[in-house]
Amino acid sequence: MRTRFSDEGITQVLGDDRLRARFAAIRASFEVPEDFPEAVLAEADAVVTAPLDRPERDESAIPFLTIDPPGSMDLDQALHIERAEGGFRVRYAIAYLPAYVAPGGAIDAETRERGQTIYCPDERTPLHPTQLSEGAASLLPGQVRAAYVWDMHVRDDGEGDAVEVYRALVRSVDRFDYAQVQDLIDGGTEDERLLLLKEVGERRIAFEQRRGGASLPMPEQEVTQDAEGHFVLGFRPPLLVEEWNAQISLMTGMAAAELMATGGIGILRTLPDPDPGAVSRFRRQAHALGIVWPKDEPYGAFLRRLDRTDPKHLALIYDATSLFRGSAYQAFDGQLPDHPEHGALNAIYAHVTAPLRRLVDRFGLAVAEALSQGGEVPAWAREALPGLPAVMAESGTRASGVERACTDAVEAAVLEPRVGEKFEAVVVDSLAKGRLLLQLTDPAVVASAKGQAEMGAVVTAQLVRAEVETGAVGFELVPASRAANNGPEDSRPGF
Repeated sequence: MRTRFSDEGITQVLGDDRLRARFAAIRASFEVPEDFPEAVLAEADAVVTAPLDRPERDESAIPFLTIDPPGSMDLDQALHIERAEGGFRVRYAIAYLPAYVAPGGAIDAETRERGQTIYCPDERTPLHPTQLSEGAASLLPGQVRAAYVWDMHVRDDGEGDAVEVYRALVRSVDRFDYAQVQDLIDGGTEDERLLLLKEVGERRIAFEQRRGGASLPMPEQEVTQDAEGHFVLGFRPPLLVEEWNAQISLMTGMAAAELMATGGIGILRTLPDPDPGAVSRFRRQAHALGIVWPKDEPYGAFLRRLDRTDPKHLALIYDATSLFRGSAYQAFDGQLPDHPEHGALNAIYAHVTAPLRRLVDRFGLAVAEALSQGGEVPAWAREALPGLPAVMAESGTRASGVERACTDAVEAAVLEPRVGEKFEAVVVDSLAKGRLLLQLTDPAVVASAKGQAEMGAVVTAQLVRAEVETGAVGFELVPASRAANNGPEDSRPGF
């Protein structure tokens, strides 16, 4: 499960010094970098004033738009869609970092140490100095910016059949968040760019299903802050526009991978196909939970129709994570890797749409643009490829570890005053040493518990432990005979 730390008010800190201290301790334990060195900041200031490169092509008259979480300033992508013969023309502008990052310079060296932006509830640790990532390089509205433009044709059936990548000056004219776009579309907007995002997104989803791709409807926790600065946990309801927008990014990544495969150089994001034994076990688990899965239905199609609001389906969704293990980056120069596919997408795929927040994208974009234009791959990009998988693996481990530990701390802070209370929960997995994994709905917590129950069962669990300083939260299942009494008990603090 992933947790989203809201960008809105992210620098506002809860008054509880213990929680603030816990976040700092987590960052220290994972060796998250702190402030940028003076040499990096000085170089950033210099290139903001005098960029290293400026594309000659000018497409700033095209009314691009951006769609990001509320409050985001590091805007990597801008989008424009219009109808074209036989389908649609999709132009996807991606921030052009070679204008600001000199190969071998201070910023380049620092970003190779960081790997990616790290998110915590109280602050973010950016990959690049903010005068770049939230300023000169960001595709902010009303500003002419250098970008890689992916000019793609999508057929009426949703399949892409042509792509060109080039450098150009672009200008976003509208900045939206996801909820705004969803409200506009649901409200009957006449903005064709948004209506076509829906249309293309739906056709790409249908193409994904025909292709045999799979996505897991895992609930996403969200940590936000209320008007008083208190952290609030919730399960964020998915918006359709998020999947439509994600389909554009996925299409770009697949187009990049095809360019790299044809050109014989690049770096792919790979995921092994599910082990047949894991799929068989997953099918048996679906049968045990009473969920019908026809033998001729691909697992991707089956996953798409699971309902995360149904307790038995929810347990199966957690179980399905066993099908999505082993993701990695594979660089190549000459011969394609033996197993280049991304198993969940049932296609080859590369990360190229988030260069402000993820190191590997800067190099993938440079490779793809050179291959598209028939030029030489820049030496600085080619030389970096072999070392990128290790950098991204290390930074990915750090990012996911920080995310989980911070979420644990927030869960503990929310639950601490409620030790002794009983909660309704769903059993979503079995853990070692006779423990279970529970998902609570209110508050939105995922934690372990002592006890025995079947997967997918709705149970009553008593909170016995919640420690902010360690992030530890523990429950014990309540026998059915005691579950009916769900009131306060003497074991609660203050009683």
